[in-house]
Amino acid sequence: MVAIVAVLVISFLFNKQYKGYKIVDSNITDYENTANYIEFCSGLLKYTPDGVSYIDANGNTVWSAGVDMKQPVAVVSGKYVAIADLNGNAVGVFNNEGPVSNVTMPYKICDVDVANQGAFAVVLESEETNYINLYNKKGEIVYEIQTTIDKSGYPLDISISDDGKKLFTSYLNIENGNAQNSLAAYNFGDVGQNSNADRMVGGYKFDGEVIPKVEFIDNDTVAAFGTHTITVYAMKEKPTDKASIELKEDIRSVFYNEKYIGVVQNYTGEGNHKYVVKVYNLNGNQEFSSYIDFDYDNIYAASKEIIITGGTNCLIYRTNGSVKFEGQMAGNIMSMVPNSNSLEYVVVYDDLTETIKLKLGKTEEIDISDEEK
Repeated sequence: MVAIVAVLVISFLFNKQYKGYKIVDSNITDYENTANYIEFCSGLLKYTPDGVSYIDANGNTVWSAGVDMKQPVAVVSGKYVAIADLNGNAVGVFNNEGPVSNVTMPYKICDVDVANQGAFAVVLESEETNYINLYNKKGEIVYEIQTTIDKSGYPLDISISDDGKKLFTSYLNIENGNAQNSLAAYNFGDVGQNSNADRMVGGYKFDGEVIPKVEFIDNDTVAAFGTHTITVYAMKEKPTDKASIELKEDIRSVFYNEKYIGVVQNYTGEGNHKYVVKVYNLNGNQEFSSYIDFDYDNIYAASKEIIITGGTNCLIYRTNGSVKFEGQMAGNIMSMVPNSNSLEYVVVYDDLTETIKLKLGKTEEIDISDEEK
């Protein structure tokens, strides 16, 4: 009897749904509609063609730096972010303390990725040759890979491992009107050095499938997100097949953390749902499937939950599939990320930043000591 009660209590703690919240802290912050924002460390990174700023969880600007870019794009890994001028030549690397390096590329930039220790890779395009260059966080070149469209195809995406030693790329070829996608894996450590001159340690080809995104889920696992297939590879040194997930409907969005990968697709079944959410583990087994009933803008995959926002709507799923929170927020949500407390979140609106704490109801206070840890 005691064991049954314990199981019921644990089940309640890990599956209870919160329907309200209280504001723990609030700061007026006038965010620019013309700026871009991306989650960074415990807050947001704001970037424009003229500058970049790190804004903490309380809405305070920690540091600012000037840049000169026409079309800046940003990628984040750990405490590092790389900002590149798409179709331009400038790349800047920053961490939570400020600028780390600035590099001017010899050719126009097509893509960029950064490792969580600050190394970064860029795809460069000249008239006849494409380059995939790897740099350390100081901006010093580590390795250069030359490719041509005739030989390899057009590079769609790149991903660098956490330790900065491995690279995964996706190339698209069009032959006789048919699309052929190829994946290539490179190793810049001892294994790659002993393999061949270009450090390539593995490759795959797909007919009729376009793979616009590849991503190191962790340092030794890569996911390739195709139009109808997600392929997972183990890559401690060289890539090997780990899992393949076939999806009948087109993928609308993808999300991932160090343990799970997920997709959002248009809902085509009975009922009034807009979208279906599917979450898989890294072995390709489905963990759960559920629904989104509003038009969403952002999906953030935290370590234990998935945060989905759109307009004033917010929906939080635990990774076991239960709903942690569903409700309306105070305004249009720009960003929402978990705080260090499992019931607290930092919510960014157009004109303010709030730290909120979830509640079971409108007036009931929660003792957070027993919440999932």
